[in-house]
Amino acid sequence: MDSELNIRDYLVPGRHAHLVGIGGVSMRPLGLVLKDIGMIITGSDMNSSVSTEELQEKGIEVHIGHSAEHIKGAECIIRTAAVHNDNPEIAAARAQGIPVFERAQAWGVIMQHYQNAICISGTHGKTTTTSMVTHIFLEAGKDPTVMIGGKLPILGAGHRVGQGDDIILESCEYCNSFLNFFPTTAVVLNVEEDHLDFFKDLEDIKASFRKFAELVPENGHILVNGDDANAMDALKGLPVITFGMHPGYDVYAENISDDFRSLDIIADGKKYCHLDLKVIGSHNACNAAAAAAVAWVHGIPAEAVERGLAAFHGAERRMQYKGTVNGAEIYDDYAHHPSELQATINTARLMQPKRLIVVFQPHTYSRTKALFEEFVSVLQSADLCVLAEIYAAREQNTIGISSRDLQKRINGAVFFRTLPQITEYLSSVVSSGDMVITVGAGDIYQVADMLVK
Repeated sequence: MDSELNIRDYLVPGRHAHLVGIGGVSMRPLGLVLKDIGMIITGSDMNSSVSTEELQEKGIEVHIGHSAEHIKGAECIIRTAAVHNDNPEIAAARAQGIPVFERAQAWGVIMQHYQNAICISGTHGKTTTTSMVTHIFLEAGKDPTVMIGGKLPILGAGHRVGQGDDIILESCEYCNSFLNFFPTTAVVLNVEEDHLDFFKDLEDIKASFRKFAELVPENGHILVNGDDANAMDALKGLPVITFGMHPGYDVYAENISDDFRSLDIIADGKKYCHLDLKVIGSHNACNAAAAAAVAWVHGIPAEAVERGLAAFHGAERRMQYKGTVNGAEIYDDYAHHPSELQATINTARLMQPKRLIVVFQPHTYSRTKALFEEFVSVLQSADLCVLAEIYAAREQNTIGISSRDLQKRINGAVFFRTLPQITEYLSSVVSSGDMVITVGAGDIYQVADMLVK
């Protein structure tokens, strides 16, 4: 990794940056933001996708596959955390003396141009909370720059380039990437074991979140979920503002309805606002409390919080309604960690389907192995569990693990090797009153799309 000192000299109008892995969730907006400031941007990705097509439509040259030729003319390379030194484009850049920077370093440089850098972190809930904060700031008449890990309907994208004083970013702990950031407001939603292909253990993860919070200057804000013991432990002794679902925190929810859609937010002992949410479930109420806490510390009027959150119907792939098949409702969700999966199933149960069918595609071999027992336990609670093969993402299957291993442990579970086979099976078994949720961070959403088609 080349030093942070010279990345600034490269991220200026007229210079040419080549992005390796440009189709990724935070690489795509990075490419577009850099193009908007007047840079020449090219990129490459292993596979063509909706993301790479969007970039091409916006005038960015994207190569599919990786080859040394693709970096021709580039003055610097920016790569995603999943791209290693053995990548042919990285190897070629090294050989030619072209500096290689990490994606997070580039975002770090960009955010220093803003008065307020609001960085939302946590093992779960980042995309939804970042989306909620975005809705509130737009409703308050701010003009923020935004980077979200999912598509937000109000933006028609996962990012926005604004001219205001605020940048709102989803901030990921994987490979410590958020330690390259310069937050003025840091939010920690929760801290759990995940990304164990990089972190040693939970203590290592907590240490990373603590370092992230310590990046906030004295006049900034550190917001932490008081209901999350690991997050509180990680930030022990730091000057935090707490939020949560119980009295006693600086910002908390009360008068909460059974479906968690209606709640009052109390800030500093006084009623700040009343929320009527369009998303259900306790995890979303907690995300809304976090978003309201961010608004409160930034002096945003209550009405903007109320209107902004009333207009939020969820980010793409977050309990997203896809349509109806044979009278069954089809939803899609990005959950790929046992806790997220549990929250998704709990939310689905609030909607009282006759039968809940969970179609799950595990994401990465390392995560499936590390959290195997937790996945088994959560998936047992579906009325029918349909398993797709593990989505490799950045990994090779050196462990020798398969979704068949999960199937053997889950009563009545079925396994199919391909997505078309799953689609065919579902179209023959679903009936009126069923709810089907396709779940996972890979390409399982295609099943929901194919079913509805």
